[in-house]
Amino acid sequence: MSARTTTPWPLVALFTAGYLAAYLLPTTVGRLDAGLPLSATQAGAIGSVLLLSSASAGFLLASRVDRFGPRRLARAGLLLAVVGYGTAALSTALPLVVAGAVLGGFGSGTATTVAATGIAGRRDPHRVTTLGLLGVSALAGALYLTIPQLGPSHGVPLAAIAVTALLVLPLTGRLPARAPATQTVRSAGPLPYRRSGLLLAAAMLFWSLAQNSLWGVSGRIGLTQAGLGEVTVGAVFAVGLGAGLLGVVCAGALGPRLGRALPIGLGTVLIAGCIALSAAASDLTSFATGEIAWNTLYPVVLSYVIGLAASMDQRGRWAVLVGSASSLGTACGPLAGSLLSAWAGYPAMGLVLAAGLLLITVPMTLVARRPRRSQVVEIPVVEIPVVEIPVVEIPVPETAAMEIAAARVTRADVADMADLLAEGPCAEDPFTRLPDVGIPVAEIPLDAVPARREAGGTAGAWHAGAATAASGAEGV
Repeated sequence: MSARTTTPWPLVALFTAGYLAAYLLPTTVGRLDAGLPLSATQAGAIGSVLLLSSASAGFLLASRVDRFGPRRLARAGLLLAVVGYGTAALSTALPLVVAGAVLGGFGSGTATTVAATGIAGRRDPHRVTTLGLLGVSALAGALYLTIPQLGPSHGVPLAAIAVTALLVLPLTGRLPARAPATQTVRSAGPLPYRRSGLLLAAAMLFWSLAQNSLWGVSGRIGLTQAGLGEVTVGAVFAVGLGAGLLGVVCAGALGPRLGRALPIGLGTVLIAGCIALSAAASDLTSFATGEIAWNTLYPVVLSYVIGLAASMDQRGRWAVLVGSASSLGTACGPLAGSLLSAWAGYPAMGLVLAAGLLLITVPMTLVARRPRRSQVVEIPVVEIPVVEIPVVEIPVPETAAMEIAAARVTRADVADMADLLAEGPCAEDPFTRLPDVGIPVAEIPLDAVPARREAGGTAGAWHAGAATAASGAEGV
């Protein structure tokens, strides 16, 4: 299997750890209200502060993941989550609980930022987002069934988030230490689709605000208005998250076949109806129907929105900024739901939230329908090392060397040699000292040697004279 189609499990795990705090928000707020001397509004405010800290991490780190490196930033975020949520879980002092929630929320937001940036750079960001939503939905569903069995302490859901972050921490070793050089170059460029991105981010703020206004008070709706027990409410949430798993699987199977406008627009309209139904629930049937239908549709639409934001910028900046705007709305949700329900009651709160969702459906659908121009992909220049080829010295045969040396001898050199022989002691017969080996020696008269000329003769002239001497010797 090629590296492009390999599932990035560290990013999926990081996504799960970062989003878990928002998924456990109802039981976290409910446990704070029941286990600490807090009112419902104060508990909702602590939940909002937690998620607001998470959103601020996304806004601060959206364009700085490449600078710090994904691995280092993910480890820092998970460690902050472990320390923060662990402190809030183990302490009953209100200042420590609030400080731990703020610190843990910043860690969750940091982990989510790294995950969103990495997912946006994948070949199929919608598929990876779907897997992340599957992971966090499955884990949250299991925790909703488990937490009621572990006692009424406020620290149980906070400790679950801290343990999840601790378990994901070893997987960060498989994240890159730093982003590729081409991504660092591209990050300096301006954000593409600025108007569409800002419109989508603003719409997602109110979209998430409406969702989490209901989600933050869903536990109290089931307990007080519908008259259900904590175990029953937890079971409804678990079934709803299980239905959300089914919805995410269907969204992953469909992928971009339906486009993004239809799932986002129609899904948001259906979610508005589910919120109104759930907020007006007075028994198990209406409460379970509204919550399960809403939990089925919510992650489906969210996956398409995240995929839309990722498609607008391959560097993942819009994915992080839109996700941070969503986290900001999520942060304000519990407080807004608590204030609305305290002022007008749960059914009226549901109608207000549903009307707001119908209004923001229009801009979200328009952004999803806008065609995207293909972005220029920078291909990194690969430096090819130059291999030095050794110079091989080829030996010249001795005969060739002699021929080369002979070719440099001029007729003047031959004349000088003749004069030297004539002045020697064996001038009459220069070959008398040669031993008699039975080889006939041809006598070459010195008259055949050309007269001494100037040193400017050429090798060609020397060869011509040698040829004349040779012909004379054959005649003899």
